[in-house]
Amino acid sequence: MNNVCEEQVFSSIFKANSKTVFNYIYYKFGNEEKAHDAVQEAFVKLWENCAKVMPEKAKSYLYTVANNLYLNVIKAEKVRLKYAKPTLEISNESPEFLLEEKEYQQKLDNALNNLPENQRTTFLLNRIDGKKYAEIAEMEGVSVKAIEKRMHLALKTLREQIDGI
Repeated sequence: MNNVCEEQVFSSIFKANSKTVFNYIYYKFGNEEKAHDAVQEAFVKLWENCAKVMPEKAKSYLYTVANNLYLNVIKAEKVRLKYAKPTLEISNESPEFLLEEKEYQQKLDNALNNLPENQRTTFLLNRIDGKKYAEIAEMEGVSVKAIEKRMHLALKTLREQIDGI
């Protein structure tokens, strides 16, 4: 029987889930360092409890632990979400185009920041990571209907705040 305490099993769980758990927490935190910390700590806790967690439950265990770590940090501090780090780049685009693009990005960032955390997370997991509603529902521990509603509300709010979405 497969056991999470077996190095191969643990390793395959890590390979299959570490990136997604990272993105999930990153979209909530908006901080790469804290997301890495939460993912590492979640996997440490999985290893410490490997005898108690069945391999098929490991994925939801990781999301739950990482999410709880996130909630503990949020209690301690409020974190502003940042999606894109500004980079200096040379472009062939016109200054007007670049200004419009920058203004649009700013509008989008502001609109995303103003969404409730659960809507923002759902929107980003779906649109950036390509996660299906069922996968997001499993991560969040809610029904697919709840995810559909979050996505609907997120899109409605974004459409109201930004032209062209």
